[in-house]
Amino acid sequence: MSTCSDPQPPRSASPLGSSKNLGGLGLLYTLALTRMTGFNFQTALQLYRQLGGGQAVYEHRHDLLDVMPDCSPRLVAALQDWDLALVRAEQELAFIEKHQIKVLLLGQPDYPQRLSECPDAPIVLFYMGSANLNQQRIVNVIGTRHATTYGQDLIRHLMADLRTMGVRPLVVSGLAYGIDICAHREALGQGLETVGVLAHGLDELYPPRHRDTAKQMLQQGGLLTEYMSETRADKLNFVKRNRIVAGMADATILVESAAKGGGLITCAIAQDYNRQIFAFPGAVGAPYSEGCNNLIRDNGAQLVTSAADIVAALGWQTDQQLQQAKQSGIERCLFPELSEDEQTVVNTLSTEGDLQLNVLSVKTNLGIGQLTALLFQLEMKGIIRPLAGGSYHLLA
Repeated sequence: MSTCSDPQPPRSASPLGSSKNLGGLGLLYTLALTRMTGFNFQTALQLYRQLGGGQAVYEHRHDLLDVMPDCSPRLVAALQDWDLALVRAEQELAFIEKHQIKVLLLGQPDYPQRLSECPDAPIVLFYMGSANLNQQRIVNVIGTRHATTYGQDLIRHLMADLRTMGVRPLVVSGLAYGIDICAHREALGQGLETVGVLAHGLDELYPPRHRDTAKQMLQQGGLLTEYMSETRADKLNFVKRNRIVAGMADATILVESAAKGGGLITCAIAQDYNRQIFAFPGAVGAPYSEGCNNLIRDNGAQLVTSAADIVAALGWQTDQQLQQAKQSGIERCLFPELSEDEQTVVNTLSTEGDLQLNVLSVKTNLGIGQLTALLFQLEMKGIIRPLAGGSYHLLA
């Protein structure tokens, strides 16, 4: 959960430029909720999910125990008086409006859907940038802040090969020194979109020397954070932001890591989220390959040596082959022997694009149980593919 400094007026200027604004009374109360419940994040998240938003939590502030009988007395007491939190939320809304920051609320369509499936997803995210955070392919690339020439070369080849293979994923990292910034810069250089997840508010940038890269990312990716303005880049914030890096991606790619480090923490979180984890091996005894080698040895990550290994493991080569066939003028025939309900699912995905199971159920008017069976049959026929985050993708 985000932690913010004492209430202060919003700063007069953002060093990062502008993006797009989203406002509303519900947002005001949701921002206030996040301000009030930093010490009891999981319960606040449960309240938010159960009641459907921050304003609903406010409206039920006097009967919270009726809504959630196991709500802690401390949280019940904290949620009685919203005055100071609402003042701080109003200040934040002014900052958001001035700098045209896009606010992503849990449960909204533009919130990263993969992340929304995680049990500790942030209620609010603040975003500046141009990239779609729900695109078909997303990976994070992480590692040590002391990247060696070997690690930098691995990233250079990885990004170039991803572009050459035509899969073009969104590349997520933490804008930190070392592997993070190398991943962002190489992605930019190859024309790939890249998003940096920050450990502070959008009124500043840490580390400052990465400012030029961050500005370029606003036009070819973006900057994302769960923290309000006036939030310092404290050590704990860096640890907590790792769950966003892990949760919003299909896979975690560890390039270099010492025996202990933030990259390994992100890998552990990704494992809890049932995401795929890849690691590049290094020389035995090399201090910044030790973490990767140990993770591979302990079956915590799949050993990879190239972009081709990652693409194959994620099943992306199927999409690539289909795209190459279409570019060559070879079109797939109509799907054989589809039932009426199967054809309905195919038509819906063709029209709407990737959809989550519950949305697909509404669009097709098919029950979840029946739809699950249909999706399994279509997957076996090679017509659809499940994506991380619970969405389904039509392969033609």
